[in-house]
Amino acid sequence: MNAFWVTVYNWFVIPVFAVGIRIGGLVNGKIRRGLAGRRDLFVRLRRDMHALEQGRRIWFHSSSMGEFEQAKPIIAALKQRHSNVRIIASFFSPSGFDHARNYRFADVTTYIPLDSAANARKFIDLVKPDAAVIVRYDVWPNHIWELARRGIPTFLANATMRADSSRLSFPLRSFHKVLYERLTSILTVSRDDVENFRQFNLNGVTILPVGETRYDQVLQRSVDARAKHLIPDSVTRRKKVIVAGSTWPEDEDVLLPAFKKILQYDPNVLLVLVPHEPTENALEGIERRLAFRTSSIRFSDLIDYDGEQIIIVDSIGILMALYQYADVAFVGGSFRQNVHNVLEPAVYGIPVMYGPRHTNSQEAVELARREGASIVHDQQDMYRMMRSFLREPKLCEAAGKASLELVREHAGATERFLKHLEPAVWPPEPATHQRGKSGARKSS
Repeated sequence: MNAFWVTVYNWFVIPVFAVGIRIGGLVNGKIRRGLAGRRDLFVRLRRDMHALEQGRRIWFHSSSMGEFEQAKPIIAALKQRHSNVRIIASFFSPSGFDHARNYRFADVTTYIPLDSAANARKFIDLVKPDAAVIVRYDVWPNHIWELARRGIPTFLANATMRADSSRLSFPLRSFHKVLYERLTSILTVSRDDVENFRQFNLNGVTILPVGETRYDQVLQRSVDARAKHLIPDSVTRRKKVIVAGSTWPEDEDVLLPAFKKILQYDPNVLLVLVPHEPTENALEGIERRLAFRTSSIRFSDLIDYDGEQIIIVDSIGILMALYQYADVAFVGGSFRQNVHNVLEPAVYGIPVMYGPRHTNSQEAVELARREGASIVHDQQDMYRMMRSFLREPKLCEAAGKASLELVREHAGATERFLKHLEPAVWPPEPATHQRGKSGARKSS
């Protein structure tokens, strides 16, 4: 372990981070919730671990809800195969923690503490994991170094590393080499990720492509979602439906004028608008923008539906199920900073649209390459693609087929990941040879 980077991290980075996050909590409600959730963290964790039944313990850490979704197929498979496995799920953000508290396969749910050396020792003392799985990128150094010091197998799941990542540049490259070299295995989404991780010249670390577990998760979620009947048939009957998911104001600035223009040519089109953060302020802002132009109704008032052209969804956790009603989908975030989950609509075999800011998602790049998705750059682009998909069934069908094929082709990452994790937690027993009375090995 490189003493220089350990010293820099613990004497400079962590103190500055601790002060910064407390200052941030004064102005940011999400940070404030995270700080409040960490009060008495170790008291609650000690209680929960004491109540936990005996068994093999696997600690899963995710930054937030999105990363935990990627862990779910692995966790579910472990629970189905091993009756004695106990899952401890930790999170950095409140959204992940709140989401997982009701997840039936998580035996213990907790926040991860501030990444000081003392906190890492205390946390691992209480959890006592037989193995640790870090999902995607939220790798906290002191916790990783403490796991390595104790010889606990540690896996980085769904790992990605872009060729232009700042982690590969000086001086972060040297720091991350010290960090990643303490992992047991780095199991990546693609072969390109493998090559990029190899630039760290890690010694003794397995780096292999196993794929993206999100494909497995989205397939299972689509099956569950189809059982949910959220919009009455009377609302969607004889209508083409566009579902716009996880939108931000920047997305709506492009989407809503294009949709208004669509209605001039075809009034039998319904827009289901799902804001990423459906706060009252956000919902009222959308309604003010639509006033006197396009009729709308909130999802919670759908029982009173009377032909409105836009349903504004004021609930959370139902986007995946809403995509099943779509003839065409738009994925938000792509006119703001980063596109959100494009696999959720793709799994239903429908054409997908998103804006130019999508290269954060390998799935979005690949979906567009296969022509399962269309990238739109402005209002005119949005209008043109909407109208094309709504008027040309063959175009719609071809794009939808490409979307679904992408998901199906990439399924199976969970099984490939478990081939590495399971032997570390349940080592195979040494083969024993039965011998006859003469001491010769029996033939089978």
